[in-house]
Amino acid sequence: MTTDPPRPPRRPAAPPPDPRGGPGLPEKPTEDVTEHQTETPKAPRSAPRGHQDDQDGGAEPGHRPPPAPPAAPPSAPPPSARPRPPERGEPAGPVRRSGEPPLPPLPAHGSGWVPSATFVSAPSTPLPPATPPRGPAFDAAGHPGDDDSVGMRIPMPAQTGPEADRLRYVGAATRRIARGLDLDEILLGLCRSAVPAFADAILVYLRDPLPVGDERPSGPLRLRLRRADGGLDGPADPPDDAPVGAAPLLPALETSYGSGTDSIGVLLDGPLAEVLRGVRPVFAESPRAADALAELLGRPDEPAGLPTGRRALLAPLRGRRRVIGAAVLLRRDDRPPWEADDLLVAAQLATHTALGVDKAVLYGREAYIADALQREMLPDSLPQPTGVQLASRYLPAAESARVGGDWYDAIPLPGSRVALVVGDVMGHSMTSAAIMGQLRTTVQTLAGLDLAPQEVLYHLDEQAQRLGQDRMATCVYAVYDPIAHRLVVANAGHPPPVLLHADGLAEVLRVPPGAPIGVGGVPFEAVELPAPAGATLLLYTDGLVESRSRDVWGGIELLRERLHDAATVVSPPPLEPLCDEVLEILGPGDRDDDIALLAARFDGIAPSDVAYWFLDPEAQTAGRARRLVRQALRRWDLDDQLEAAELLVSEIVTNAVRYAERPVTLRLLRTDVLRCEVGDDAPLLPRMRHAAPEEEGGRGLYLVNRLAQRWGATRLGAGKVVWFELPL
Repeated sequence: MTTDPPRPPRRPAAPPPDPRGGPGLPEKPTEDVTEHQTETPKAPRSAPRGHQDDQDGGAEPGHRPPPAPPAAPPSAPPPSARPRPPERGEPAGPVRRSGEPPLPPLPAHGSGWVPSATFVSAPSTPLPPATPPRGPAFDAAGHPGDDDSVGMRIPMPAQTGPEADRLRYVGAATRRIARGLDLDEILLGLCRSAVPAFADAILVYLRDPLPVGDERPSGPLRLRLRRADGGLDGPADPPDDAPVGAAPLLPALETSYGSGTDSIGVLLDGPLAEVLRGVRPVFAESPRAADALAELLGRPDEPAGLPTGRRALLAPLRGRRRVIGAAVLLRRDDRPPWEADDLLVAAQLATHTALGVDKAVLYGREAYIADALQREMLPDSLPQPTGVQLASRYLPAAESARVGGDWYDAIPLPGSRVALVVGDVMGHSMTSAAIMGQLRTTVQTLAGLDLAPQEVLYHLDEQAQRLGQDRMATCVYAVYDPIAHRLVVANAGHPPPVLLHADGLAEVLRVPPGAPIGVGGVPFEAVELPAPAGATLLLYTDGLVESRSRDVWGGIELLRERLHDAATVVSPPPLEPLCDEVLEILGPGDRDDDIALLAARFDGIAPSDVAYWFLDPEAQTAGRARRLVRQALRRWDLDDQLEAAELLVSEIVTNAVRYAERPVTLRLLRTDVLRCEVGDDAPLLPRMRHAAPEEEGGRGLYLVNRLAQRWGATRLGAGKVVWFELPL
């Protein structure tokens, strides 16, 4: 218990009672105040202890009796007639200052407000005369208390009435509007906050198109209806099972503004432009405001069917720099009209909505930039090389992190081979996406040199170190040969691939893990594995298998079981549904990282569809090549392509023999197209040129370009390959 501190020998005279009610505040002591002190009888014990100026409170041990107050002026009321201060927890009644007229009674409820169970009471505003100023705690005797007496603070009276309802409503509504991130959420928050608590119907118009940030809008001002809620016929509450955005529109006005897809041009000298420039919400009381409302709703010639007076409110939406729209709020005739103070409520709703729209537009632009960056960093579409089917998926980490460092790629290689790549750069930022784009470009360049998988990772590690410090990434690089049915894999700290066989067996490939890209000074190893026809290879990032609820190996085991279950239904399962099935292993809270998934179905090329020869670099080699091609095409019943194939093979082999020092290779592949490949040891790639009329040579590649469906040249580790394709 806290005891009163020792009182001084003498105290100044008690001030007269405050005319606003409650005890008076002590005045500053002066030199002559003790000359007129007299004793006064004790006050009744029922008086509160906190007012020692009206009573002596009894003598306590160690205390002297308080001095008597001076005689009260004739106009002062006796102590018994002074207003009693409010007891603990008792609300203070209306008070007034001396000489002011009496305060009017608080308006009764029922002025058109609809209470909502979701509103949270705002902290009540203290009445200054009825409570002591905020500061140190006061004990029961009105003296400053210690830290342990904080619970003895005098409670503030609860504020009631329409003003308090407005404050609580504005607080709840603005919180609901501010929760949205995109444009639809913000407009939905405004509509659901306004209907039915504040209005029976609302229409929200926004500028078309919406300016972004500091962008200056070009062209005339046009407004488009973006959302409407409520109605003027029947109850304003939409049904609980109505989908978002499907609330009934205004039946009485639906035929006037149509479906809301047409924009409304705002006249520069019209009434609507004048109201929008004024920024403040207005009632449809004046003819100018009524005309502005009619112009916005698309019926400038017949405004009689609209609510008028204080049952129609037009609130401009001004963002950080300019007016970006307007909101129309309407009330039915069976509901009390708005009051003048409701304009402040509408202004708060309009201001928070406009700022939220600005925020949503900026957020939408940033999201668009992030999405565009991520799309450009990943392949638009996967190639369809011979002997393999491909499918892919990419999922960002979350809506708030649309960019990441995961990527996948499929790169066609000479000899109908294909390189399969999946990598993961640390982080989920623009920097990670930029580094990922550089590493992906490096991998494509190295793959075009036809390097071994371990050599590709070695040079990729060097490039990551040149990019800067802490440029860490993981990557798995695999090369599939559909003719040899072999797979060569090298790994750099990435989760191992999973191979689903045609019989439904799913196995995790035993690949040396290696060090992550960017460590430096660590060699990489490659392993060669069989790739039977009908098998499916899955390359993925750790976001698919690792989460807060399981580690990487637990996720890999779950992935293997899911692949086995999918193969028991149909074997082999289709690639696209298989990718969707794999993503279902993710739980609701497992999206901690972005995910890249690449699936490859190995079809292979049958040996009967392949013809391969070695030709010595001699003058007669071109004629021999034509005979071999003719025999192979007749064996495959491809007589329609015989002449074109002979001519093109003769031109390419002639050019190869001119520069080659070792035997020239010639290979024919029959798939959905006829593919011919001629390889030699000369590193210089041929280039097509237009020969002059007097020149005898230089027209071979021109013929290839005109007759072949596709053609190209690829540099190998030792030499090059020139190829062309003819349709079948």
